Amino acid sequence: GTLCISSQAGCSLDCSFCSTAQHGFVRNLTSDEIISQIWLVRNNIFSHEDDKNVSNIVFMGMGEPLANFNHLVDVLDLLLDDSAYGFSKRRVTVSTSGLAPRIKQLSNLVDVSLAVSLHAPNNELRNVLVPINKRYPIEELLEACRFFLKHKKRKSTITFEYVMLDKVNDTVALAKELSALLRDFPCKINLIPFNDFPNSQYQCSSTQQIDLFSKILHDAGIVTTVRKSRGTDIAAACGQLAGHKGAIKISEH
Repeated sequence: GTLCISSQAGCSLDCSFCSTAQHGFVRNLTSDEIISQIWLVRNNIFSHEDDKNVSNIVFMGMGEPLANFNHLVDVLDLLLDDSAYGFSKRRVTVSTSGLAPRIKQLSNLVDVSLAVSLHAPNNELRNVLVPINKRYPIEELLEACRFFLKHKKRKSTITFEYVMLDKVNDTVALAKELSALLRDFPCKINLIPFNDFPNSQYQCSSTQQIDLFSKILHDAGIVTTVRKSRGTDIAAACGQLAGHKGAIKISEH
């Protein structure tokens, strides 16, 4: 029952392993366009299936949620309001590539779960994979995450997302560096097998290498999970979301 929704049409952050970034940025989605994704699934797709419903919302679709901040907060307020959608704080997750100032701002406005697209344990590699790191390096990002947790009224953790790229960020040395970086941080790590897309420069790590990487983190005392990819058959899995020319025209106005 987890629904992955988008906050923008396209994305401007240019993460090198993401198909959305290769197609550029069109515009922010409005609050009603964001909430309509949830409304559509709950009232159309699941309306005739008694055993199915939307139990969790994750802002992990197309776009950077914190770059569409005001509309995001409006939607989060609706999702958590008992007179509207009434979701639990633990069942709504905002994923960000690392806009550190916005993470702090969000913590002062709404209580939801936070996921951070980390993908590398050091600035040199992360600058290549997630270029926003050049503006907000890992040290500043982790400080913002600690601020976010400090301002919660409940015990919580940060989920760090880590896409597995063959011979790029999946080595034993990097796993040990990542475990050292996050050993004392209240977090869990979600390893994401890379989903291929046309003209991509990367390949997915082998199952054996993902298992080894996961074991190193687990042995360091860090809760680690491996995401099961869904939607690859229609190019809708994590990192694959992108428009196709001639399919749907999204107005820029």
